[in-house]
Amino acid sequence: MPKPTLGTTQLLDRASAKRADVEWMRAQRTSEASRFMILVDLKLVIAPGPERNSGEIRWLSTREVEALALSTDDALFLGLDGGGRAHFAIPITDHLARATPGAVQYFRPAADLRTLAMQGVLTPEDQSLAGQARALGQWHENARCCGKCGSATKVKDGGWRRKCWACGTEWFPRTDPVVIMLVTDGERCILAHEHRYVANMYSTLAGFIEHGEDIEHAVRREVGEETGIRVGRVEYHASQPWPFPHSLMIGCIAHAETIDLKVDTTELADARWFSREEVRSMLENRHPAGLTAPGRHAIANFLLRHFVGES
Repeated sequence: MPKPTLGTTQLLDRASAKRADVEWMRAQRTSEASRFMILVDLKLVIAPGPERNSGEIRWLSTREVEALALSTDDALFLGLDGGGRAHFAIPITDHLARATPGAVQYFRPAADLRTLAMQGVLTPEDQSLAGQARALGQWHENARCCGKCGSATKVKDGGWRRKCWACGTEWFPRTDPVVIMLVTDGERCILAHEHRYVANMYSTLAGFIEHGEDIEHAVRREVGEETGIRVGRVEYHASQPWPFPHSLMIGCIAHAETIDLKVDTTELADARWFSREEVRSMLENRHPAGLTAPGRHAIANFLLRHFVGES
């Protein structure tokens, strides 16, 4: 069974040892061989396929970027391919995109990465690279000012560090760890419908790991808070980068020691036990009540397929 696709395929050597080399990075940004991905308000510019049900990242050459009068000074370094060619991402605002000559040709269509993933438009490789770029771009949007003194920060190391010009504090891209768990009593599992979900969709429970917690404690706490279920053994199963904006989903199997649900309705609209056959019917879009599960882009789908014996 294939794993979820967002961030699971690493095509590029991130060359982290080279990022602080200012001259090397300048040479990569100006090399005619380098390629540039454009994000417009964090939406990915794609080249759609002929049937418009598939697509790929629209990579621009250095000359195309220069022709559009876009600066590469703060381009975000993604890595090197097998031939040593550098790949970058350039996040721009929609206002700048509309004001740029040739915008219709080069910056359209720009699509939300989550939507592209749900629709299966991109290859796993392109989704991985786009997820890396989007998460990094989102961090830069939120780190323009120093959290210590409030002054402006400057981009360093090809986008993998920012430094405050006033107090010298350095800031680095963050990743938020999130536990996502399939809770089972051996024959059934708990799925929940959150208030923000589309109608009839149920998924596994999830929550952020708090300071001072390990993975197992976070799983037990979140399950207890949201459903009143006491969890015993916790098993790590798989992980998935989730660039909305910058999370790492840590997938676990949680073994329930109790079965009576006490749903926290401020967190969840509903939660219930589901049999394997029910889960299988949801994955196959044939549940008699029209209930559905997350698509293959999500680690929740991976956990559910494991539960029904597809892995």
